[in-house]
Amino acid sequence: MANETFIGWMTFIQQYMESALERLLPSADCAPHKLHEAMRYATLEGGKRVRPLLVFAAGELVGAEQDNLARIGAALEMIHAYSLVHDDMPCMDDDVLRRGKPTCHIAYDEATALLVGDALQTRAFELIAQAMPGIAPASQLEMVRALAHASGHAGMAGGQAIDLASVGQPLTLPELEFMHMLKTGALIRAAVMMGAMAGRELNAQEKEALDAFAKRIGLAFQVVDDILDCEADTATLGKTAGKDAAHDKPTYVSLLGLAEAKRMAKDLHDQALAALEGFGPQADRLKQLADYIVARSF
Repeated sequence: MANETFIGWMTFIQQYMESALERLLPSADCAPHKLHEAMRYATLEGGKRVRPLLVFAAGELVGAEQDNLARIGAALEMIHAYSLVHDDMPCMDDDVLRRGKPTCHIAYDEATALLVGDALQTRAFELIAQAMPGIAPASQLEMVRALAHASGHAGMAGGQAIDLASVGQPLTLPELEFMHMLKTGALIRAAVMMGAMAGRELNAQEKEALDAFAKRIGLAFQVVDDILDCEADTATLGKTAGKDAAHDKPTYVSLLGLAEAKRMAKDLHDQALAALEGFGPQADRLKQLADYIVARSF
């Protein structure tokens, strides 16, 4: 895949991940049928698969096996899908549209949506804990730790708690950055670092550079999300446009203005690319993904 165009590579990984998720999610033919059907509804046939793409791109740096990367990517995507299911519920952001279709609690019911999130989260850890050929148990244990840290109180869940507490409240730029480093950035950072754990061991300098890239591109992802929430329409986004402003939530656009938010996204993109310079052509996929994340339209 090294000589393939970025679009060709991305399309292949997205299709490969769809097949992997189809296989790794429980079948709707097995009891409890409604739960399993709703888990598949919330996870399959939607999303950009940015986190698995980052896993595969980082895996190219270390010569990782494709099947192992797919398992890691599936675990991350299940955590991401669970977070969206819970985020859309009435007690959180109360939204009715996700990935161009009714949100899980609308398509099913609130109790089922709650259980879908719980079941996707635990399935993710089950996947990471299962043996992966060629990966040392110590590396797998580190992956479990990284995923737990990125998902929990010091990561995604903690960021969501700050987000809920910040509705209608003025935040400084450092406070907003801290919230999004946890809510969005932590799982993106974990995707990069977990992909890199699946092959040859990186030295301390390489790990530091890769982590610097991951932190900056994770923050850039959220800045672009805020810009798109302001500029794009619901049909393009596949979710309700303008909902942050409607809910009086602090964003980079509301704090900095649209032009300055776009400048911030560009600066973070430049810093992310600079962090990868020492890797040479092996980091091309990560660089291309950084371009895609900042230039995307949904």
